[in-house]
Amino acid sequence: MTQLSELHPALFQAAITLGIVVLSALLYHRYRKPSFRWWAVAWTLYLCRLAAIIIYLQGRNPFWLFAHQVVTGWTAIALLWSALVFSRRPTFRPVYLLVVLFPPVWSVFAIYRFVERDQFVFAALPAVLFLSGATLWTAWVFFRFRRQTGSLGALLLGLAFLLWGLHHLDYPVLRAKGAWNPWGYYLDIIFALAVGAGFLLLVLEDIERGLAAITALSGDLQRGEAATDVRGALLARALVLPGVRGSALVDRSTALVVRGLGACQSWEGSPPPAPVAGLIREVFDRGRPSSEPGGDFAYQAALPVVQRDTVRAAMLIVGQARDPFTALDESFLIALGQQVGAALENADLAERLRRRTDELERLSGRMVAQHEEERRRLSLELHDETAQVFSAVKLQLGSIREEVPPPQAERLGHVMALVDDGMTSIRSVTDQLRPSLLDDLGLLPALRALVTDFEVRTGIAARIADPDRLPELGKSAELAVFRAVQEGLSNVARHAEAQSVSVEVGTDVRTLRIVIQDDGQGPGASDGVGEERMGLAGMRERFAALGGRIIIEGPPGGGTRLTLTLPAGGGP
Repeated sequence: MTQLSELHPALFQAAITLGIVVLSALLYHRYRKPSFRWWAVAWTLYLCRLAAIIIYLQGRNPFWLFAHQVVTGWTAIALLWSALVFSRRPTFRPVYLLVVLFPPVWSVFAIYRFVERDQFVFAALPAVLFLSGATLWTAWVFFRFRRQTGSLGALLLGLAFLLWGLHHLDYPVLRAKGAWNPWGYYLDIIFALAVGAGFLLLVLEDIERGLAAITALSGDLQRGEAATDVRGALLARALVLPGVRGSALVDRSTALVVRGLGACQSWEGSPPPAPVAGLIREVFDRGRPSSEPGGDFAYQAALPVVQRDTVRAAMLIVGQARDPFTALDESFLIALGQQVGAALENADLAERLRRRTDELERLSGRMVAQHEEERRRLSLELHDETAQVFSAVKLQLGSIREEVPPPQAERLGHVMALVDDGMTSIRSVTDQLRPSLLDDLGLLPALRALVTDFEVRTGIAARIADPDRLPELGKSAELAVFRAVQEGLSNVARHAEAQSVSVEVGTDVRTLRIVIQDDGQGPGASDGVGEERMGLAGMRERFAALGGRIIIEGPPGGGTRLTLTLPAGGGP
């Protein structure tokens, strides 16, 4: 009965262990990490240990008890070595063979000397202490990795191996005497399942953090904004990866660190330190990621930053853990470098577009200024020369009319009336070209006069609601506002078929806001009313150059509403 009570749990534990062996092998096949290969070796040895005890339970042959004892020790060594490879990448030394020889050497004495003499405590205690010590050391490795990276999977593995190591200590007292059967096997199964869950959690954490970094970089690409510190924003994405304590960007043309964060911040503006310079050169030569331990950091890796199919820079990441990426392989590092390169290229394009836009705005401002200067010149010429010529002609005609007979005098009177009409037209044109009221009295009186003159000329009822004073504006801003209101009223007269129009001027300490609203047809209701055909394109450019906006819309009650906003103090 005792034999069956041990055999069935042992078979169940063997099945669970086989699953963990397969899991470790699959993880190694997928990610090619040395630690997964050693985990597969360790759990295979553990499976052999269970096979030895199962065979022993069937025939009670001391050889299989000896084999079980030896493989148990080797399993503990393999588990510890796997954890060290995972966290430190140790180099094998011949002295380690002494540790490997301890289980078979001691098992000869334990099985064939002490057990046969019923001195079980002397046989089991050294092996148990060795097994428990190796397991507890494995737990400490994962707790240390947890402290370095904040990994929840490492915490689960550390707790599992800690409890398992303590559980080994009860073997000489309880389990070997049958007091724990079959519960000792079930505890081993729980610990094995916890280890398998810890493996999977480590992988999922890496994938999640890697996906978060790539997603964040994709968001940077989609925004397409030229950030004030785009390099710093991109390097900060790498700091979310487990165990990473610093990141830097090395420009290929200058071989200098152009930006650094975290532990690499002090490198900025200088060549990378000697321990990582070789990695950087390898990346520039091969165009593939390169990583190795050494220098001041337990882990350091360099990955190519590709822009336009060319490696333009290298991104360096350093950390405290030897292998902080359980599942993030070379393909991820390549993708990360490509995303960083694309984000840098995108930011560079956005910056060039911003500079080109600024240049176009300055060019547009100069063209508007030249246009206004030409209008002013024409206005002065019409006022000072053409109007004076008309005045002189009228005087001469008046003198001639006094000397000729009445029939000719009447005809000369008609000619003088035509000259008066011409002079009126010239004054109207000069006001349109350059409003004298704007130069003489300022923006607010000029707007009032503009609305009054609009009502007289068109017969459309017009009113203006304005404050007592306006915020301080530059000359170009005042002219832009006057021209926009002038164009808005002209559109009402030409297209809206309105009966009335209102101009509301609102202001605060920071913004001037003018709303022109009519009761006619809405935007686009008739040919020529659409925004693109209302002559506002030039006004939009002028307002944009001054930091303002022009909005045209159809309010719910009908008609058209034109809203002009301009920051106070805008324009020279």
